[in-house]
Amino acid sequence: MRPHHLQRRPVSRRTPLVGAAVAAVLLAFTTAAAPPTWSDGELKTLKSLWIAELGAPPADPSNRVADNPAAARLGEALFSDARLSANGKVSCASCHQPDHAFTDARPTGRGVGTGARRTMPVAPAVHSPWQFWDGRADSLWAQALGPVENPVEHGFTRTEVARVVAAHYRGPYEKLFGPMPDLSDRGRFPLRASPVGDAAARAAWARMAPADQAAVDRVFADFGKAVAAYERTLRVRPGRFDDYLAGVFGAPGRHARLSADEAAGLRLFIGKARCATCHNGPLLTNNGFANTGVPARTGAAPDLGRAAGVRQAVDSPFNCKGRYSDADGEGCDELEFAVVDDPAQVRAYKVPSLRGVSRRAPYMHAGQFATLDQVLDHYSRAPAAPDGTSELRTLDLSADERRQIIAFLRTLDEQPERRP
Repeated sequence: MRPHHLQRRPVSRRTPLVGAAVAAVLLAFTTAAAPPTWSDGELKTLKSLWIAELGAPPADPSNRVADNPAAARLGEALFSDARLSANGKVSCASCHQPDHAFTDARPTGRGVGTGARRTMPVAPAVHSPWQFWDGRADSLWAQALGPVENPVEHGFTRTEVARVVAAHYRGPYEKLFGPMPDLSDRGRFPLRASPVGDAAARAAWARMAPADQAAVDRVFADFGKAVAAYERTLRVRPGRFDDYLAGVFGAPGRHARLSADEAAGLRLFIGKARCATCHNGPLLTNNGFANTGVPARTGAAPDLGRAAGVRQAVDSPFNCKGRYSDADGEGCDELEFAVVDDPAQVRAYKVPSLRGVSRRAPYMHAGQFATLDQVLDHYSRAPAAPDGTSELRTLDLSADERRQIIAFLRTLDEQPERRP
């Protein structure tokens, strides 16, 4: 056999340089991938934002079927029933779409007409004492009633609601709430009658006997309570941010790391940018109301926000202390201590949850901003409010800082359900 001769290759003088370059790249990667460090105070704040810290939904003493599975099944059917609308095409699910975090991805809601405000997500609402952008309802069941009679949402009346329930849901309804009233006498129970409808509906309602009005109101309230029971079963799922915190706090389960930009954005969120002043807790909302100087939509009617909403909640016959509440006046602290006639509430709107926020464009109460960068630019500049007084203070966030905060906000997107 002929021996194999190994060919000796000259050693390149560039080898040390290549090695140095590789080492530099590895060092840079290691540095970039190094997990962020947090102070004790920051860790306390981070833990408060963790979805694992979110307790069970608070009890609703005003709704005795709030956690009844049969009521939730009835409510789910009602939630998706387009027969509960003037044109037979609009249901609660038309605007509260699961694929869009239970919103509709429109600047303002669209039912039988076009509304003045954005559709709010449903899942976080169970943890809030006030509903709607202006807080004009003090429970989920009271909230469910408003859109049905709104002329540009469902455009329905409460006698029509009662008839749909009687015709299609009598069995499950009566098992939960007792016998339905006999609605067959159209002289006593007009087809279309409501105290908040159009002129014809209001006139028909005014002709009804008080006892008959109360019977319809009872069915109407029960409809809302069933829908609320369903909505209470909806849950906000964890995001990658929560998997990151699970690793930080040594919890079992899936863990994740944040990129350098995401970590920097989180640090800004709880620090310099002061986002966590209002967007705090596991749902990243304090459930309060704030005037942040958001511009009015061009051509929109005057909107006082919470200043008008709190008065509506206090005056509503369907509130926690009302005739149709199951609370008997007890456990209604939020309503009892609601502040009215406060100038600070002018153009103050509900602080929304930031869970899934990157999937919920456009933004603000009437879809005034198309992107998160526009939102952060507004907060950074802190312009004067069109009415009332803005609570914002100038932040002077750079373009890079805004980009980093947005990178963090994307980690709040819900992840697909985990299968065992």
